[in-house]
Amino acid sequence: MKICWANTDNFDDADIVIIGIPDESKSHALRKGSSEAPDKIREISCIRDTYTRNGQTSLGLPILGIKKKIYDYGNVKKTEIGNIINNITSKSKIPISIGGDHSISSEIIKSISKKLGPISLVYFDAHPDFISSTQNYYGSVFYDSLSYIDLKSSLQIGIRTPEQEEIENLKKYDVTVITPLDIIKNGIVETEKTITNKIGQNVYVSFDMDAIDPAYAPGVSVPVPMGLRNTEAIYLLKSLAKRVIGIDIMEVCPDYDVKDRTSHLASRMIAEIISSI
Repeated sequence: MKICWANTDNFDDADIVIIGIPDESKSHALRKGSSEAPDKIREISCIRDTYTRNGQTSLGLPILGIKKKIYDYGNVKKTEIGNIINNITSKSKIPISIGGDHSISSEIIKSISKKLGPISLVYFDAHPDFISSTQNYYGSVFYDSLSYIDLKSSLQIGIRTPEQEEIENLKKYDVTVITPLDIIKNGIVETEKTITNKIGQNVYVSFDMDAIDPAYAPGVSVPVPMGLRNTEAIYLLKSLAKRVIGIDIMEVCPDYDVKDRTSHLASRMIAEIISSI
């Protein structure tokens, strides 16, 4: 099944390529099942983001009228990421990847950086994923990506449950962090200004769905209270879209979802991003 936003069957015609990476081999979460997310998000998108009347099926807003061509590549293995992402970016297409556990992101970032050099990373997560004593797993993604990003133009958003080691690394590397409470204090427009003044022109967005509060996204691998509101997250994603060279959405855990709300939100997030690129 393809995501409902796909509107071409021709890879060469596409401006944006959707990729599923159903892998959770580097997750240590007690909640299992993030590998099921790519197919579940596609399924829910086709059920809840389409409308059928008089035998005709149409898409819901905001994707209507968008001239971008969107191709669903299907699911790929984690070991194939480097070659596939290189193929996509070398043809000036934008990859939108759906995981899977968050360790997948470092492989994507590495591949994109090989072509463009160090990139701006905007990292949405409840956790900094900045463990350095253990590497190559879902809790070390930011550390594993250091060689491929420009730290001066990168930042983390939504952080609210760091470990002591991560706090020390955030200070050591002088990483800019915007917490949910910062957004409440400063307001969404001022937060947007802070982000856009910080980032460069080549921006990669890595989005762990646990950045959003469990009230809006209960079906995640490691839920943490006091997160971003869904509208705040989408507003910030749309503000980044003009500079985006790639996006991923990770850590949806369908088995722990409530009436597929998290999968549906992920589908709408993808549509909102596409509508703003």
